[in-house]
Order: sequence, then C-alpha cells, then structure tokens
Amino acid sequence: MSGVLMRATNVTAVYAADSGKDVPAVDNVTLEVPDGQILGLAGESGCGKSTLGNALAMIANPPLYVVAGKMEIGEETIDLSTLAKGANEVHRGYRGATVSLLPQGAMNAVSPTLRIRNLVVDVMRAHKRDTTKEEALDRATDRLKMLEMPTRVLDQYAHQLSGGMKQRMVTVVSTLLNPQLLIADEPTSALDVSSQKALIEMLLAMVEKKIMRGVIFITHDLPVLSMVTDRLAIMYAGKIVENGPTEELVNNARHPYTSALLSSVLDPTEETRTKHVLGIPGSPPNLGNPPSGCRFHPRCKFAMDECSATEPSFLYERDHAVACWWANKHAFETVPMEVNQA
Repeated sequence: MSGVLMRATNVTAVYAADSGKDVPAVDNVTLEVPDGQILGLAGESGCGKSTLGNALAMIANPPLYVVAGKMEIGEETIDLSTLAKGANEVHRGYRGATVSLLPQGAMNAVSPTLRIRNLVVDVMRAHKRDTTKEEALDRATDRLKMLEMPTRVLDQYAHQLSGGMKQRMVTVVSTLLNPQLLIADEPTSALDVSSQKALIEMLLAMVEKKIMRGVIFITHDLPVLSMVTDRLAIMYAGKIVENGPTEELVNNARHPYTSALLSSVLDPTEETRTKHVLGIPGSPPNLGNPPSGCRFHPRCKFAMDECSATEPSFLYERDHAVACWWANKHAFETVPMEVNQA
C-alpha cells in the first residue's frame, strides 16, 4: 500500500436490538488514511462516526458487533469482525500499539483507583513487559510537556483532575505506545481554546516527527477540522458520502449534505455579523429502516427521481470522491451553499 497507512474495506457494524433485528450503524464503509496525514471524519450526531472509530480501533463490545470488514495497516491485514473465532485475542496484539483510540468519554476512560503514574506504567507494561517504571514515566512526562500540563498530575487520581485535564491525560495515555494510527474521537470537545490548541499542536507534532504515522480526527467542529486535517470524509446515516482533500472539499463541496453541514457552521470571519447559519431540515433517518436509494434524499432540495430509486456509486474527480446523483449530472460543480444574509 504505497503512500497509504491504513485501508479499511467493506466495514459493517451493527447493534443488536431487543426486536431481534440488527441495526447497521456502519454500512459497508471503505476508508483509507494516507501515510503521514490527518483524516477528518465529520457528520451529524448518530451518523456512525464513533461506531466506525470503535470498529477500526478493534474495541467493539456487545451490543455492538462488527460483522464484516478488514483493515490493512503496514504489512498486516486484520479481520475486524468481532464474531470471528478468537477475534478478541487476535485484536489484543494490535490495540494500543498499532491502532489506538483516544475516546470521547474521558470521565470513564481512567481508573478511579489508580494514581495516574501507576496507570501509565500498567499501560506500557501490558504491551511491553520489560518496560521500566522510569521509561514509562519519562515518556508520559514528555507528553505532558507537549500538552502544557504540570508533571504533578502523575501523582494524582482521576477524580482530582478537572474535565479538561482529564481529557488531556487520556490523550497522554492513548499515545504512550506511539501507535501507527490514532483514532481521536471528539478530542477537543471538553477543552477550552488554549487547551484545544495545545492538543492539536501535539498531534501535528507527533505526526510530523513520525511518532505516529496518521490520525483519524472525529468531530462535529468543522472549523477545527479545516485547520488540522489534510483530508475530510463526510458520513451520513452509516455511509461515507464524500471524501477528498480538506481545502478542496470545503471550497468545492460536491454533495448536498456536505454543503448543508458547511452552511450550518458559523465561520469566524469578518462577515459573521451579517450572516446567520441554517439548520438542515428534517431529521437523520432510522437506520433500522433507512430510506431507499440515497439516504439523504428525503432532506435534500436537489433530490431527483433516481435519488429515491437507486443508491449512487462513487464518482471520482481527481482526488475527490462523492456518492451523489446530482454530482453525477453536474461535473466538478460546487453545490450552492445556503448561508443567508441577516
């Protein structure tokens, strides 16, 4: 995979429901992360971003099951299915070192009974048994400095840290093993502006120094993604609908959903006071019974007859891919953004 760090193919993840009918939260997704780059993953709440992140991090737990898909990373090909025989033991060798997850819920990600220094040592030794206490704490100290945090944090318990400090501490723990790929799920959501800046700079520096070879950055915050990512993938109702270089996608959205997302964000420019943002009409679909054809068509003002009849395949325009019937009929044309004047 020349130039590609990770390629995930045909990933399908479902939630087991009481009705007995599985609900597909991620539906046949194929995604790749170029070597040395940061990929942003964006979409509305419930579109499947975090579920996809959990699937790729190989930490899917019931009622979530990955029923299909493989991941190629480095020289390895990994069956992501949690139903495969012995999958958990196979995945254990890759979690943390090959792929690591920086989770969204920092409050639940740190043991309340361990001092942070003991947690750091335990994490390192779980994967590298011969790691000394000094080596583990030295690496944690380096990460703390990158996040502008005092080293005294290592002597504290999780409950003694604020929400923002806990989120940054989880970032330290998630990167201790220098994973090839870090999946960061809403890493800046609990942080103030200065802490967001420090975390983003840390991730950029780690990729630049090849401590990590790539990042999947999951967030609702499109302005942050515009600043930090090399590429963007837009997700809707369990599927990727558009992906491409960040600047190209932001300035030349080819899918109506991408355009609607951009229109719903307040961009901090000189024109901010004369504009107001627009919400996306309607609601995301029930994934237990999704619409036929393009899943966005009930909410799309550009919808045509074929949109409800047939699911669109990807159209590739240079390094930009979009699954949309409107885009098929309007080659290289930007979807009009709907930002009204105040």
